[in-house]
Amino acid sequence: MDTNCVIRNVNEHVGETVTIGAWINNKRSSGKIQFLQLRDGTGYIQGVVVKSEVSEDIWNDAKSLTQESSVYVTGIIREEPRSASGYEMTVTGVKIIHLTENYPITPKEHGVDFLMDHRHLWLRSTKQRAVMVIRAEIIRAVQQFFDGNGFTQVDPPILTPSSAEGTTNLFHIKYFDEDAYLTQSGQLYMEAAAMALGKVYSFGPTFRAEKSKTRRHLIEFWMIEPEMAFVDHEESLRVQEKFIAHVVQSVVKNCRAELESIGRDVSKLEGITAPFPRITYDEAIEFLNGQGFDIPWGEDFGAPHETAIAEKYNTPVFITHYPAGIKAFYMKPDPNRPEVVLCADMIAPEGYGEIIGGSQRIDDPELMQQRFEEHNLSDEAYQWYLDLRKYGSVPHSGFGLGLERTVAWICGLDHVRETIAFPRMLYRLYP
Repeated sequence: MDTNCVIRNVNEHVGETVTIGAWINNKRSSGKIQFLQLRDGTGYIQGVVVKSEVSEDIWNDAKSLTQESSVYVTGIIREEPRSASGYEMTVTGVKIIHLTENYPITPKEHGVDFLMDHRHLWLRSTKQRAVMVIRAEIIRAVQQFFDGNGFTQVDPPILTPSSAEGTTNLFHIKYFDEDAYLTQSGQLYMEAAAMALGKVYSFGPTFRAEKSKTRRHLIEFWMIEPEMAFVDHEESLRVQEKFIAHVVQSVVKNCRAELESIGRDVSKLEGITAPFPRITYDEAIEFLNGQGFDIPWGEDFGAPHETAIAEKYNTPVFITHYPAGIKAFYMKPDPNRPEVVLCADMIAPEGYGEIIGGSQRIDDPELMQQRFEEHNLSDEAYQWYLDLRKYGSVPHSGFGLGLERTVAWICGLDHVRETIAFPRMLYRLYP
């Protein structure tokens, strides 16, 4: 009796006859032998059809198969050291589900725009599948870390009446008779949740209406945003570095085959362990000016600056204590130096830029009211946020991790457009 199985589990069926539902990834023939490269979403295996060992109908059905045709293939699983998976199938039966004609993405080179127009099909390729598997492992590791360290997952709203950071890069919509926006961050709501639950995190989509076309930006992206009551800036940094080290090592452990299949140098990831180096904004300015950059104190860093700093290290690095004037209104000033705030950006190595931004939050109600006035923030829209300082305010800190940038770094990708199944970019809303 045949056993239905998936390619990922063929190691459990060596010597057995199994049936696998699959697509034809590729095919080649050597006279009286056909080699079917099968994929089923869980992995890849080669099916070998020997003309002398199957009926003429089965041989002809196998011969008729085209790229991305769907089939049920029956055969015996055998160990094969020369195979990438270590296993091979000796085919005894082929049942065609659907024969594909003129599949648009062929083994030749295609332009990026063509591939993005066919993203729904491009996802089937070996590299894109591997990236999606690694992304899923990153998400699993994120949740494992927080769930295992006393955090409660809370879901903030996607529709909000105001900005989280007082910016104008928001998607405006009508909420019946009111104005509303697609969220650019769940942070403010997570602060409220932290006052109820202690340590919380969110994981959800966020939106920025920035007309940016850089390789680091998407219009719609996913954020992981933890908030922690009774936690100061220093303790938050320790959580961040343990968190990132855990995620990276989980991917190295569980997705080595996928990393290697996309050409990632795994040794660069194996060395990512806490603690991470730290430099202050002042030290970063001094270093950059020494490297030939003309950047005055008080100016924010761009991609070239972050890359120059990252090149000094083989691991993520924190840049701390930015000027208050270039950071969000809610960040707590350094008590010893009020012109800078208790914050940090974590810069990924290899030129991938900022992957985490975090800070200790202002807990003084009077200072927060002052910030509202300085930033022209509406008391009506933000009264609930002021209430968090009015009723039992405590020191608290939090941070946000951009998932797509993290996937790009861990996978070694040139552009964030490959880090999510269906990217939304400045001029792309299809498919």
